[in-house]
Amino acid sequence: MQVFIPTEILPGETRVAATPETVARLVKRGVKVAVQAGAGARAYFGDEAYQAAGAEIVDAPAPDAAALVARVQPPSDEETDALAEGSVLVSHVFATADRARAERIAARGVTTFAMELIPRTSRAQTMDALSSQATVAGYKAVILAAERLDKLCPLLMTAAGTVKPARAVVFGAGVAGLQAIATARRLGCVVEATDIRAAAKEQVESLGARFIDVPGAEDMEDERGYAREADEEFLRRQREEVARRVEGADIVITTAQIPGRPAPLLVSEELVRSMRAGSVIVDLAVESGGNCELSVPGETVERHGVWIVGQRNLPASVPRDASLLYAKNVLALLGLMYDGEGAFSLDLTDDVLAGCLLTRDGEIVHAPTLEQLAVAEAPA
Repeated sequence: MQVFIPTEILPGETRVAATPETVARLVKRGVKVAVQAGAGARAYFGDEAYQAAGAEIVDAPAPDAAALVARVQPPSDEETDALAEGSVLVSHVFATADRARAERIAARGVTTFAMELIPRTSRAQTMDALSSQATVAGYKAVILAAERLDKLCPLLMTAAGTVKPARAVVFGAGVAGLQAIATARRLGCVVEATDIRAAAKEQVESLGARFIDVPGAEDMEDERGYAREADEEFLRRQREEVARRVEGADIVITTAQIPGRPAPLLVSEELVRSMRAGSVIVDLAVESGGNCELSVPGETVERHGVWIVGQRNLPASVPRDASLLYAKNVLALLGLMYDGEGAFSLDLTDDVLAGCLLTRDGEIVHAPTLEQLAVAEAPA
């Protein structure tokens, strides 16, 4: 069994799918690990550290002997074509955003386990890359907001007078939202949050924030633990209830996303216009369409006196810890594929492996993904 860790080539991607720590654990189990030269450099893991952990450093982008390739971002066309037939790919793929890419991978005869499809179950928590990376993103969103904000976050009582605490509103109380709430509270902000899932209220209040109740709200959590798509009537009531809080907010963090669907529009231009000049919005859903009408993917812009941060891929801005967490997710998943004697044993009756199996035998086989693709491609 040989595992190969390539250098990520997507512009701005700094993470790596294995760290010297996880390589050492694989080697201890009898797994051969090859790491492309410089793969961990942008996360400050040098080649010498990987060598010390027992990895072979190679120059090739994909050695033919690699039975499994583990990576962060989906492979490019060239990287896909370099995958060996019959090999295994462990990576984010995001097939609902790019069906052609997933079909190209399938056509190579590659068995793909997509990290974004890891089931939301207790058993799979150690493998849940979406959650680990959302934790990083939620933290960094508040740091970016505090850096851009024109005032201090905590309550300060000084001889020169009292500085009132900043007020923050968080849309969405999933993993990223809860981490944003916790970080804002640690900085001393007064925090309010809203979510369409009933379970979120207790979680928000446990962090010392106030939950914004929406009249007539129903529990909008699906069987996988994700938020279901809300109807327009609910979103209208939510916007009305949240609007008056946003008007007085210094920081707004938006995190609302629906797997396989465009992000819901929660902050209109009119609502931005109502905010005070100097306040900040950080839109964590910008890559899936954005929660804020005025967000610009990859840019920080000023509109009506309000700063709107649309930075892509926030986990990559904290490369070391984001890589440490992601690499442990990958290691845990590989543990389900290892027979204990240095070889693969893919038990596709395992609920976790079956739940994230995207391609096999030349086809896309993940049923929920196929359903989402069919809906997206159906005539209007």
